[in-house]
Amino acid sequence: MRSHLLNGLTAEHYRRSVTEGVERVAAKLATTDRPFTGVTVDALAPRIDAIDLDRPLGDTAAVLDELEDVYLRDAVYFHHPRYLAHLNCPVVIPAVLGEAVLAAVNSSLDTWDQSAGGTLIERRLIDWTAARIGLGPAADGVFTSGGTQSNLQALLLAREEAKSDNLAKLRIFASEAGHFSVRKSAKLLGLGPDAVVTVPVDHDKRMQTVALAHELERCERDGLIPMAVVATAGTTDFGSIDPLPEIAGLCAQYGVWMHVDAAYGCGLLASLRNRDRIDGIERADSVTVDYHKSFFQPVSSSAVLVRDAATLRHATYHAEYLNPRRMVAERIPNQVDKSLQTTRRFDALKLWLTLRTMGADGVGRLFDEVCDLAREGWRLLAADPRYDVVVEPALSTLVFRYIPAAVTDPAEIDRANLHARKALFASGNAVVAGTKVGGRHYLKFTLLNPETTTADLATVLDLIAGHAEQYLGESLDRAS
Repeated sequence: MRSHLLNGLTAEHYRRSVTEGVERVAAKLATTDRPFTGVTVDALAPRIDAIDLDRPLGDTAAVLDELEDVYLRDAVYFHHPRYLAHLNCPVVIPAVLGEAVLAAVNSSLDTWDQSAGGTLIERRLIDWTAARIGLGPAADGVFTSGGTQSNLQALLLAREEAKSDNLAKLRIFASEAGHFSVRKSAKLLGLGPDAVVTVPVDHDKRMQTVALAHELERCERDGLIPMAVVATAGTTDFGSIDPLPEIAGLCAQYGVWMHVDAAYGCGLLASLRNRDRIDGIERADSVTVDYHKSFFQPVSSSAVLVRDAATLRHATYHAEYLNPRRMVAERIPNQVDKSLQTTRRFDALKLWLTLRTMGADGVGRLFDEVCDLAREGWRLLAADPRYDVVVEPALSTLVFRYIPAAVTDPAEIDRANLHARKALFASGNAVVAGTKVGGRHYLKFTLLNPETTTADLATVLDLIAGHAEQYLGESLDRAS
């Protein structure tokens, strides 16, 4: 069994095995003609359940053959131009190379004596990102598992900076289009059920600053403590960007921690033409970025950044076996001092190789392309009488609804849209997302693939309309 351990003696075995795996994936990518096969849970689950994990196959080729049957054939492929659903991006090759390197070396980024150069590379990337945001010379941060963890850590710091022993009085302000992780974080942080105050949005799904000002004033009038305002630079449903300068002004006026959830919109930090859409982000106390959304990185690659490095002390604990206090005096950099995690992958390497190969401008051009595509898609939808489109895109998301000319019942239209999405997914020809707007069912394109074209969008819109019309025709037949 030692022959399977990766070391100097098995380097050739490692090379052959990984090469075989890469060749399988490359062949799959080259021949995949749709984003999904349409396999159902009932069809796939028995194949996986039938595998006896206590009877190994022993041979890499046999294992890869089996993997083809239970995973590779039926995986949802984000690289396909008609995958239009969630915030999943196709990945750039330098980042995939980084993934292979970091998995093999297997550094753990919690302490210097487990990672050495990995520690310094992560710190350099944090400094680079903080400079792109404009947080100032005292900024710092750490890589995380994703936006949910980044938001949790930011709100933990905000809670501690609020310096209140009465958690029931703390309030977090977030827009109604903000991410669900804000409420989840509040619960994990021990805050009360009324801790998160929902602020309404305007027609463009941006936080209404007049309403925010009213809520902040009411909070103080009621003897409560405004702990944080969470502004969003790229909401999950609409890609909308809250008015960051105005929110920053209110946070300064009331002395409130300003957190910007830029998990989606962080791609604008590398944009050549659209960076001004997130002006005001430089005034935040903390920022969430997800490189695995708009920097075309494999999952996971995310970070939380703070204006004042000293605030990260609220996540610091010292253990004699890991990061004793004396290491601080010795200037030994331990990333665990800043992180909610202990053992942590060297995810920063993927972004490092991306920037060293493509440059930030290369990433920015790709993100600008999908933002341009969204504008073209919006014009396509606005000109199509079959569809109602909600808002012009600020980033690369389009939310729309099929509206049949002969049907006026909103509930029946809901059912037609739901059916169209499910039928499209079952066909495997395209994958789109869904959400609710005003209590009604809508469909959603999340455009993160520069290879997607307006012709792809037009084709998918025709497919959606066809499925919806088929459902409505069958519904009429059943009614008669």
